[in-house]
Amino acid sequence: MSRLTRSIAALAMASLLLAACGENKEAKVVSGYQLDPPPQVGALSLPDASAENADVAFTAADGEFLVVYFGYTQCPDVCPTTLNEVKKALKAIGDDAEKVDVGMITIDPDRDDGELLTNYVQSFVPGAHAWRTDDDALLEQVATTFGASYSVTTNAEGAIEVSHSGNLYVVDPAGTVVLQWPFGLQADAIATDLEILLGS
Repeated sequence: MSRLTRSIAALAMASLLLAACGENKEAKVVSGYQLDPPPQVGALSLPDASAENADVAFTAADGEFLVVYFGYTQCPDVCPTTLNEVKKALKAIGDDAEKVDVGMITIDPDRDDGELLTNYVQSFVPGAHAWRTDDDALLEQVATTFGASYSVTTNAEGAIEVSHSGNLYVVDPAGTVVLQWPFGLQADAIATDLEILLGS
């Protein structure tokens, strides 16, 4: 069975379980997807510039969820678009937003210092984490474990070129990536998925 087939099967199973939990027995289908097996990221941590560079692990608090994003502050389109959709989704779920933590990992630490990164991500979500490391091997390990990809190169003219995957990763208290949202998913779909996860 291919990885994609397993992912679709996992999503179908999750949808059935969610349907069984619904009071009106109507199916509640999430817009995101889950890999089979889902990535386990709870053993990993990175320095959090928004917490005075203390190492913060990729786990949510009990009864809550953590949304993780890989990006960089000079991103012209994908990053601000994605973070704005997260901002709107959190607003849409009202008080339940208190149960959703958000954080961004910079893939361009040479240009994103801690203060810049913190100000950037918190301009979208106040209190959000700003993860940053100068350890290239550690950053690559974290990204690979999540399933994210990125590239930062310098072209012949000396300009820096950055590319990266645009997924959002939803992590539970056990450090399991329980859901992934692809780039382009709208705020209303993200909000609905969060409500399903939170049992709202």
